[in-house]
Amino acid sequence: MTLKLILIGIGMWFFIEGAIYAVAPEFMRRMAAFLTRMPGREIALAGIGSAAIGAILIVIAVRWL
Repeated sequence: MTLKLILIGIGMWFFIEGAIYAVAPEFMRRMAAFLTRMPGREIALAGIGSAAIGAILIVIAVRWL
C-alpha cells in the first residue's frame, strides 16, 4: 500500500464526516446526545463492527479491484 492511498483514505474519511456535519448538523447533535446515553459496551461493539466492515472493504479493494 502506498502513502498516496493512505492519504486518499484519510482524506475521504474527513470529507465524509465533515459533509455529514455540514448537511445535517441537528442529526449529528441528536446522535451525540444518543451516544451519551448508550452503555460503553454497546458503543465498543458498534466500533468493532464498523472496523470489521472497513477491514473487509479494504481487503476487497486491495485484492480484487
